Amino acid sequence: MKLLRNAILFILLLLVVDVGRYFFIPDVSRLAHTNPGKTAFMEYREAEWRSEGRDKTIKQRWVPLKKVSPSLIKAVLISEDNNFWHHEGFDFEAMEGAIEKNIKAGEFKFGASTISQQLAKNLYLSPSKNPLRKMKEAILTWRIEQTLSKRRILELYVNVAEWGDGIFGIDEAARHYYGVRASQLTASQSARLAAALPNPVVYPPDGSSRFVKDRAKHIYAIMLRRGLVLPDYREVMSAPDTPVTQPPDSIVVGVPEQLIQQASQPDSIKQESTPEPAAEDTSENTQSGK
Repeated sequence: MKLLRNAILFILLLLVVDVGRYFFIPDVSRLAHTNPGKTAFMEYREAEWRSEGRDKTIKQRWVPLKKVSPSLIKAVLISEDNNFWHHEGFDFEAMEGAIEKNIKAGEFKFGASTISQQLAKNLYLSPSKNPLRKMKEAILTWRIEQTLSKRRILELYVNVAEWGDGIFGIDEAARHYYGVRASQLTASQSARLAAALPNPVVYPPDGSSRFVKDRAKHIYAIMLRRGLVLPDYREVMSAPDTPVTQPPDSIVVGVPEQLIQQASQPDSIKQESTPEPAAEDTSENTQSGK
């Protein structure tokens, strides 16, 4: 009995050490100024190809965020992490919703990983869903958010994300699917690329999948509703004359709430107190997001 207890304690100690080491390694601070090489997820894909006897290599082009279409960034945030600019690595509201859906479904079908969590997994871990891996992911996500700027997190994510079978990074994806650079992607192309992110190998952006088509249409509609995309002539002329009631968006973008409150006040109150200038609207920086 004592031998069994000691064996269990030893195993628990190994697990604690295995998880706890991610508080110190890898050196996340290097990501602030150094682009990563081959990620853990890329190595995982290569191992898959070898086991299947496929002679395939990773295709990736690195591009700075300033050379990525703003439409792509906004579409990705709408699709993957709507509250990216407001959370510190974990979207607890989305997690709560995912848990409720999983309970109703009776299985683990819905996730609520933020872009920071996905980046941590892609860079350093496997796609396994076991609890130990999730604990490691949580530690790395916390470290990434504490160390890197939101802009750098986005830049890393779009450059290491998988966008097809062997296709990694947005510039490679833009050239592969549309024959353009990442900076030249249109809003509709961006919506399709973002729509495919959950599983681009099974549902490629340029495929005929109903999943991608419907999801891209929804992402594009949100971009239009938020004023991130201006409708073209065809869209305006084909719109019904009778206004269609749209459900409220999940995030208010446009006129800051403070200015709306000021406008509703009597003139005497406006004159008595001069409020501080409103914070800069972040909609230009893709706050327009899973």
